[in-house]
Amino acid sequence: MRSPDGPVWVYRPGWGHGHSLGSFVRGETRMTTVQRQPTGELVKRAAQQISDLMRAELRLAVAEMKGKGKRAGVGAGLLSGAGVLALFGVAALLTAVIAALALVLPVWLAALIVAVVLFIVAAVLGVTGRQSVGRATPPLPRQAMENTRLDVAEIKARAHR
Repeated sequence: MRSPDGPVWVYRPGWGHGHSLGSFVRGETRMTTVQRQPTGELVKRAAQQISDLMRAELRLAVAEMKGKGKRAGVGAGLLSGAGVLALFGVAALLTAVIAALALVLPVWLAALIVAVVLFIVAAVLGVTGRQSVGRATPPLPRQAMENTRLDVAEIKARAHR
């Protein structure tokens, strides 16, 4: 059965989002006991609940960013290892290209040609990478931001009743 004032937010410690932090969830309760309390007590409780809600959302944002940071760290480590191994492979291939060119040109000229080609490729990749980084958006705790938007909207809607 729905309460006369609609759903309310209920704090459940250690519940939700796969974290042990706890969170506020929408729940159904009857408001008859709350309606009998003095206005000052209701305002005090509302302020405390809003404060608890904001703290819980902040803890959720921190936990979300920690999880993203850990995944990004592991991914960066794996990419670094792959990059080092790829570098060794490229060095071996470049040595083979220089050796092949050295069959028809002097060794110094073969190495110079390969170096110039490498610098051209590096310049193109550098410019492209710089543009890509410039377009990147900062990482944001999207779930926590959305929850906070919903909380503020709910509080505003209840304040206007």
